[in-house]
Amino acid sequence: MKANYGRSYLVLAIAAASVACSAGEPETAYADSGPSTTKAIADKAVRAAPQPGAALRFVLSPDGSAARYRVRERLVGKDLPNDAVGETKALTGAISIDSSGKVIRQASKFVVNAGTFVSDQRRRDGYVRGRLLESDSYPEVVLLPTAVNGISMPLPTSGSRAFEMTGDLTVRGVTKPTLWKGTAQFQDGRVTGSAATSFTFDDIQMDQPNVPVLLSVADTIRLEIDFDLVRQR
Repeated sequence: MKANYGRSYLVLAIAAASVACSAGEPETAYADSGPSTTKAIADKAVRAAPQPGAALRFVLSPDGSAARYRVRERLVGKDLPNDAVGETKALTGAISIDSSGKVIRQASKFVVNAGTFVSDQRRRDGYVRGRLLESDSYPEVVLLPTAVNGISMPLPTSGSRAFEMTGDLTVRGVTKPTLWKGTAQFQDGRVTGSAATSFTFDDIQMDQPNVPVLLSVADTIRLEIDFDLVRQR
């Protein structure tokens, strides 16, 4: 199948990996938020007011939070498969929970800057931002949480819990319901941890990439989030 790059979105970043990868094993490279970007994220989080009816509201801290895409692939000239990974630390947002533990949907939202994903290859990054994500036209990737299971009220004050979260993920105007599985740690009014979701190319109406330097690519795309949530008083 031919890859339809013109209509690809976030997870199609994987296709770019096959275009740009060198003979070496890729290593995760972190997005450079820079002082001005980090300050803007922090200021935005601080300005977000608690929502009426919210028993608890947690805001993403600019430190310790990240989003990434990951896919398993095998390149020409390589004996073993490897992961293509792109990451960004430019994400903002918050989640609000009512007294019964339900997500307040109109007050819960996470936003990723689509133009800031960084991998171990500059060529790949330019292709991802410009031709795949078209970040100039679609600058944001949005996740709207709809429910959280595995964590009940009152929230723990320490320790860790496994959880599942459902949410609507929107990339380039296309929305897909997603299920995220992760672990959260609770301490001193903060909730830290990670969560991930997976789906196939067919799930997002996308052909698997077929380019000369790519021998094969797994049909499973994985999206990951590392979060550091601070309780808003």
